[in-house]
Amino acid sequence: MSIQVQPDGPPSPTQLLSKLPIPDSQVLTINPALPVEDAAEDYARKLRQALQGDAVPVFDLLILGVGPDGHTCSLFPDHPLLQEREKIVAPISDSPKPPPQRVTLTLPVLNAARSIIFVATGEGKAAVLKRILEDKEGTLPAALVQPRTGALCWFLDEAAARLLSVPFEKHSTL
Repeated sequence: MSIQVQPDGPPSPTQLLSKLPIPDSQVLTINPALPVEDAAEDYARKLRQALQGDAVPVFDLLILGVGPDGHTCSLFPDHPLLQEREKIVAPISDSPKPPPQRVTLTLPVLNAARSIIFVATGEGKAAVLKRILEDKEGTLPAALVQPRTGALCWFLDEAAARLLSVPFEKHSTL
């Protein structure tokens, strides 16, 4: 695992994707017009079709965020979805933060990824990052993201990293 700090924060995922020549046919989206359960099944079907071969799809790279409560990818602390092992995509209809209905990848999919990057910015993330990265509080959803064979890297701005005492690399702005 590596931790890197960016003084002014990293670019947003939208900014990153807009710079890449990715054909629309390779962008898999969740259908917001469907009921949440159907949207999750539809997205799981799309993933299985696009990433054939493994029972659990293997992404080359996942870019994730972390909430001030340690949630990631719509997986919230103490939520039953943290125990899901059969589905690759799951609906959530009782999200503790808006919107109440969401579609999420499950932990087996996240942990099958070849590389995972967490991006966290702002002082509001400092306390939870200390809990995850230093106190090793393994019950928080973001702390449960541990790629089985891949790399895990954290990109933080200075405000998010302010409570950390573990060594990290400091870089200039992107």
